Amino acid sequence: MTLQQALAFGLMGATIVAFIWGRWRYDVIAVLALLVGVTLNIVPASSAFDGFKNDITVIIACALIVSAAFAKSGVVELVLRPLLPHLKSATSQVMLFAGAVTILSMVTKNVGALAIMMPIALSVAKRTGTSPSRLLMPMSFGALLGGTVTLVGTSPNIIVSQVRDDILGRPFEMYDYAPVGLGVTAVGLVFLAFGYRLLPRSRPVPEAMEAALAANPYVTEVEVPGHWDTARTSVGKLGRLANGDVQVMALLRDGKRQASPHPNTRIRPGDILLLEGDHQALDDLIARLKLRLTRADRPIAMEEPTEEVRIVEAIVGPDSMMVGRSARQEDLHTTHGVNLLAVSRAGYRVTSALRTLRLRAGDVVVLQGAERALPGVLKTLGLLPLAEREVRLGGIRHAVAPALILGVAMVLVALKIAPVAIAFFGAAALMVAIGAIRMREAYTALDGPLLVLIACLIPVSDAIRTTGGADLIAHTLADVFRGQAPILALAAVMAVAMAATPFLNNAATVLIVAPIGASLARLLGLQPDPFLMAVALGAACDFLTPIGHQCNTLVMAPGGYRFIDYPRLGAPLTLIVLVVGTALIALVWPLTR
Repeated sequence: MTLQQALAFGLMGATIVAFIWGRWRYDVIAVLALLVGVTLNIVPASSAFDGFKNDITVIIACALIVSAAFAKSGVVELVLRPLLPHLKSATSQVMLFAGAVTILSMVTKNVGALAIMMPIALSVAKRTGTSPSRLLMPMSFGALLGGTVTLVGTSPNIIVSQVRDDILGRPFEMYDYAPVGLGVTAVGLVFLAFGYRLLPRSRPVPEAMEAALAANPYVTEVEVPGHWDTARTSVGKLGRLANGDVQVMALLRDGKRQASPHPNTRIRPGDILLLEGDHQALDDLIARLKLRLTRADRPIAMEEPTEEVRIVEAIVGPDSMMVGRSARQEDLHTTHGVNLLAVSRAGYRVTSALRTLRLRAGDVVVLQGAERALPGVLKTLGLLPLAEREVRLGGIRHAVAPALILGVAMVLVALKIAPVAIAFFGAAALMVAIGAIRMREAYTALDGPLLVLIACLIPVSDAIRTTGGADLIAHTLADVFRGQAPILALAAVMAVAMAATPFLNNAATVLIVAPIGASLARLLGLQPDPFLMAVALGAACDFLTPIGHQCNTLVMAPGGYRFIDYPRLGAPLTLIVLVVGTALIALVWPLTR
């Protein structure tokens, strides 16, 4: 072992120990590892930042933006809505939601797919009395399985593709993963449809901040559009369309107000409706029925073209100038440049028009205004901003365009018209250009810690290969498996990736194990592709811990899970993937020439 190899192994060993210890953040450890690597000269200074311009980083970043825009479009809810009333049992819910998130993970980043489906699943679970603990972990595992089918479904596939390009001069294509991924996913879904019973029947779920903020419903005012079909909807039917989450508090017609209108009352074009509900239910109903907020159409003056229109929540303080005054009296739009969209008042049902409602101390208001002007307006009016969260009320939704853009990107890659990085960069740019996602939301969608982790570890892990360290480990493993059935070496590589992922993060695992697997294949006289596929599949399938993948972390709190719950369902699934995955890889990707 040379000095450079010893230094490379020492640095990687220290990095792994730091990951397992968990004392510091993953991204901080990766940054320090890169710094130490450059200092020790095992990472050339000229290539220290190659990870930040690597296609891996670009593809993952763009996939996150595309996934966020796709989630915002609401197209998934639109497709699933006819099926939701029929989901009465836990089994049917697991099958639908785990299946849906699995399919969605094949075309978007798996954690983005899970984030899209979770609110819908939790809403159905609440309505039917199903415990979230029975539902969310199968969805997370389904997202991990679905991500193994295409190049962009999960980070390990993207990284392994780049490793293959470095070794063989050509990367894996978008659908090279599909034959193995589809087989493993199908078997995994069959297991999850029955295996979810291994999870606890119920588990106390801590209330999230979102639930606390939604404790008091909002009242907003909408106008029925002129193209409305009079026979289409009554007051009662409108409430049923929202699953009882939205109520019509008042109806204003021809200058007359009707409080608590009868459910059989027909809704006509030009009617003004006072709707009560949480902001998500209100936004969903407004978007579905194409209603128009009565106060949101007045233009917002902005100082700079780079500004965006924002919606904020604020509470009326005891010394606010708005106490005892209405939006019309204060002339919020003309004087302060903001629109009042909704009001929430604890212990009181608002039935009067928003423009004439006299505000009280403690009322929560939703205001629309220019992002730079809003802080000053809140201070002037004596309004105290609440915890920042995304509030959507009647905003424009692009339901078709995001799905169309994503579909075109997938086709361009499949037909090899454009590289993956260019296709998804173009898709992300178009999503922003058409307004499917704002730049602020796009920046929020970027997983900064993950991108920094990958960008910093690419040159660090490459030092293992460039110093000959990967070959050294591969020689040791080759001595163990020489003379054995090749499929045993393949299974061992996948098992190593599966065992390391919970502690190293799947991206770090691939960067370390993939070069070793390729070197082992070469020394055994075998093809490297099966071993790279084994690394990708093993690193993508962490079913044993809540910390190895973001999907598992995302469902931990909403599902009320404990650490020990993951192997209850994950250990059998891990064994299934190991056995079925190894067999399929050997079948699809021959081990020998």
